[in-house]
Order: sequence, then C-alpha cells, then structure tokens
Amino acid sequence: MKPTNRIRSWEITSESNYKNRREFLRDAGLIIGGSLAASASALTLSAQANVRDLETVPGPYSTDEKPNSWEDITTYNNFYEFGTGKEDPYRNAQEFVTRPWSVKVSGECDKPGEYDFEDIIGPHTLEDRVYRHRCVEAWSMVVPWVGFPLGNLLKRFAPNSNAKYVRFKTLYDPKQMPGQRRAVLRWPYVEGLTIAEAMHPLTLMAVGVYGKELPNQNGAPMRLVIPWKYGFKGIKSIVEIEFTKRQPGTSWEMAAPREYGFYANVNPEVDHPRWSQARERRIGGGLFTQKQPTLMFNGYADEVAELYAGLNLRKNY
Repeated sequence: MKPTNRIRSWEITSESNYKNRREFLRDAGLIIGGSLAASASALTLSAQANVRDLETVPGPYSTDEKPNSWEDITTYNNFYEFGTGKEDPYRNAQEFVTRPWSVKVSGECDKPGEYDFEDIIGPHTLEDRVYRHRCVEAWSMVVPWVGFPLGNLLKRFAPNSNAKYVRFKTLYDPKQMPGQRRAVLRWPYVEGLTIAEAMHPLTLMAVGVYGKELPNQNGAPMRLVIPWKYGFKGIKSIVEIEFTKRQPGTSWEMAAPREYGFYANVNPEVDHPRWSQARERRIGGGLFTQKQPTLMFNGYADEVAELYAGLNLRKNY
C-alpha cells in the first residue's frame, strides 16, 4: 500500500539547492552531507536512516547539470533483488545487512583473495562525481555519486596479460533479498566489462551518494557506475570480481539476448525492440516534463568513443 503522506519530488527542495555546493567545497573540502528540509516526508526520512556522511573531494568529471533530489535518487530505483517495482527497493531493503562485507577476487590476476570492504576503500580518495545515470526505459537522473575510479582498485590485484574482461557478481541471499525468491532473472546477478572499459577513469566504484554512504536500495555497500552505458550495467552489492580471458555472459544478456547486449552503450540511433531510445525524460521534473534528445554515449563521446573504434555498435549493442 502506498503511503498517503508522500511529498512528490517537485515539491521538495533538492539538496543541491539546500546548500551552495561550490561554496561548501571551497570552505570545507567536503561534498554536501546535510539532510533534507524538515518538511520532508516520513518516506524520505526512512530512506536515509542510518546513512553516514563521507569525507570526499571534488571529482574531475562532474557535470553542471542540477542533481536530482535525495528523494528521487533513493526512492525510484531498479534493484530487482528487492523487487521489480521502482519503489520496491526502498521498501524492501531497509533491513539489508551490509557489514561485515567482503569481496572475492579471482581469475587472471597475481593477487587473488578475499578482501574486506574496509580494505578495498581504505587506500582510495573518495571523489564526488555528478553523473547522468540512465536506465533502459527512456528516463534519466543526475546523481552525485561518491566513489573512486574502478581502475585504481583493479590495479591492486595485478591483472595479467590474459585479463581481457572483468566479471562482477552480486550477493545471492534470498532471505534478505526477496526479489531473488522469484525467477525474474538467473540469480545471482552478473555483469561484465572489457578490461579497457573497467580501467577507464570515468568508470566508478561507488560507495556513496550526496556525500553519504550508499543507502541499501542504491546498491550498498559498493556498486558500479559506468556513465556512458545504460543503468542495468551498474551492478549493485558486489561480492565477486573475476578477471577473465573470455567475454562473460551477463544477466540481462542471458535473459533476453535480443534486447540486451554485452556493451549496453547509450546509442540513440539503435532502438530497443520495444521502444525508441532517441529521447529521454528526466525524473523529478513533474508530470509535464518534456523529453529531451538522448546523447550518444550519454554525452561522454569525447571521452569514450575510442574504446569502440572499429566496433559495429548496431550489432554490438
């Protein structure tokens, strides 16, 4: 049953307006970590309960676009492990236990092993990067992710010359993740990148949003953000990283190969079989928000197009 007291996103002042971000960065060296206005609904307050502040520095790839509100980002999610509805993750993930947490590293690398979460993020500077994070249903958000370049982490495991791809796996725990009790996908969720994509400085291992630790519904404690790809590539609650010689099968690719390919690059010239991807609607703008043109590689063509030189992006979707 939907809460009756929910304040819609366009009625709430976003955190980006609640404090002047650039002034705060200059004066304190941190990104925004404040709470929403006191008039926020109980739903929104619940979504940010027990989420700690993070100390961060500005990232090099931020956009000037206005970020979506905390409510937009934390209550409208795709995280099928907690349900297929956009509101299911924040409803069903509040009791999800993310400590202790470890990540198994294996495959074509010289330093495999089981690594604690604190060891993984310990040596890294957390960076604030505001990205346009897009999913596959012609909608988008501007999200102030907090994390560090994935490549910085992967280099610590010393991948060898046979490491052509990186495979990621989400936690499998149907007791905590009710969506895994249904055969919506082949669980656990798996994703993959080429080693070049994984090492690109735009690819982020995110551990927070809006200056706070990741809420459970957003993929706590760690998730991928690849801003030039569709949102389903951003695997959440990662427990395994494997370096492989061969291209790994990915969950959506295996579930619906005609609709979802390995690369999943934002390409407005290639329609999804069931809808056009040429235009998108920004979440949080109200009922009458007009769609806007979808940009090639989500607007990051100058940074990433060279990764796909000579690749047929219609065939390799």
